[in-house]
Amino acid sequence: MTKYLEATGKTEQAAIDAALAQLGLDRDDVSVEILDRAKSGFLGIGSTPARVRVSYEAPDEPEPEETAPEAPTAPVEKVVYEAPKADKPPKAEKPHKAERAEKPQAKPVLEPEPTHPVDDEASQAITAFVTGLLQHMEVDCTVTVELSERGAYEVRLEGEDLGRIIGRRGDTLDAIQQLTGYAVNRDRRERVRVHLDAEGYRARREEALANLARRQAEKAIRYRKSVTLEPMNAYERHVVHTALQGYPHISTHSEGAEPHRRTVICYEEESFEDGEA
Repeated sequence: MTKYLEATGKTEQAAIDAALAQLGLDRDDVSVEILDRAKSGFLGIGSTPARVRVSYEAPDEPEPEETAPEAPTAPVEKVVYEAPKADKPPKAEKPHKAERAEKPQAKPVLEPEPTHPVDDEASQAITAFVTGLLQHMEVDCTVTVELSERGAYEVRLEGEDLGRIIGRRGDTLDAIQQLTGYAVNRDRRERVRVHLDAEGYRARREEALANLARRQAEKAIRYRKSVTLEPMNAYERHVVHTALQGYPHISTHSEGAEPHRRTVICYEEESFEDGEA
């Protein structure tokens, strides 16, 4: 059963963090709606805090059936699909409503690109820089560099206990990848694209993001409102956009400025009308 909690904070993120701390949940476990954005006022006068509403699934209570005719108890919750009334049979021209229980089939988010071994100047520079950096970090692992069909250098790190070079949600891994790109492309005319992974983390993260995107898309459809995800980097936003490409009644876009740019999952109400797209 979906429940809600409102929280305030000096910024939108502070309000979200306050709600998560009170619930004891992670950001991936909730949906966030910005009710009021923070206003600084003039010289501190007239400032107002940010206010957010966090929705989450109660673990110990059964989910309400989407076909139940009763209205939800929470005033902000809307039931999209209702059982047809006895005196008003369902229209034959709207089969998609009767088929809402069937979710779109999950598809691979980003297919891994075929790669082949490479031993050129760029790969040698990548190997030397990454190996030296990991030695300073006192990390023992094997560095393998291959070239993809699109010309990107795929760097794989393999070893034991690589969690600390992955970091929280891959932030350390992203930093190492960015540093490697800067080092290798310095004084180089043609830019080299570097993609770095450790213990298959990228594939696991992509799958987690895809599952999150699909869950939030179902909520957007159920409650007929847009859902804004947490700030993500450009690569992770691309994973979300790809996961929901062609998803019925859903569109996505990004808003905000880096590093706080977010993906918005939008419910397309007009797609539910008879014969209208």
